[in-house]
Amino acid sequence: MALSNNVIGAINFVAMLLSIPILGAGIWLSNQPADSCLKILLWPVITLGVLILVMALAGFVGAFWRIPWLLMAYLVGMLVLIILLACLVIFMYMVTIRGSGHIVPNRAYLEYHLEDFSIWLQRRVRGSYKWERIETCLSSTQICPDLNQTYTMAMDFFRTYLTPIESGCCKPPTECGYTFVNPTNWISPINNIADPDCIQWNNDQTKLCYSCNSCKAGLLASLKQEWRRADIILLVTLIALICVYLVGCCAFRNAQTDDIFRKYRQGYS
Repeated sequence: MALSNNVIGAINFVAMLLSIPILGAGIWLSNQPADSCLKILLWPVITLGVLILVMALAGFVGAFWRIPWLLMAYLVGMLVLIILLACLVIFMYMVTIRGSGHIVPNRAYLEYHLEDFSIWLQRRVRGSYKWERIETCLSSTQICPDLNQTYTMAMDFFRTYLTPIESGCCKPPTECGYTFVNPTNWISPINNIADPDCIQWNNDQTKLCYSCNSCKAGLLASLKQEWRRADIILLVTLIALICVYLVGCCAFRNAQTDDIFRKYRQGYS
């Protein structure tokens, strides 16, 4: 029994360590441009990490002080959390399957269309009330102003890779035919009806293309990149947690069997 409890305690210590990547993924998302303005999975990820940490700590205490009901609560609770984490991993993958950039002639950067993304993600940015808050958040960052400090010549700008948010929010769509002055100042459009975003562009540095569908698409494209990276971390952690949980179940079962035999031998003698 003591050996099995020590094994369970060690396993729960590993489970506590595995909560760190989950918490780290949540904290990392909070520092990314898209997730800092569109906080969808930020708190679910962090909450799951905290709950797994607490549950693993409960299992560690139950094993160390040999409290069977606490160990049983740990096994049930951890199973529920593993299922929730698996659902989150699958959900993040499914909603980010769609949506990719479009190649623009004579440009190194890509441009993005809102309709390319999953319906669920589109709904997160389509409402005017929702987008006003997100737009305010984006315009308060240095994402677009920083471009003016880096690129002064049109050819340099056209040959550079832009992040999805930079491409969608800081400049007008290429097909509008605007003339480059600097990365956030464009004049004399050739075709104002080529795209609804063409008339949305504004040289006011607080407006730019923040009201454009291309900006919404750029935000979602950035979100997709961030979620895919976080999803890999969560998937690896999920697999490790499942392995740790299965070993813990075996150790708990062995501990219970040893305890039953011990009581039987004591009663027999």
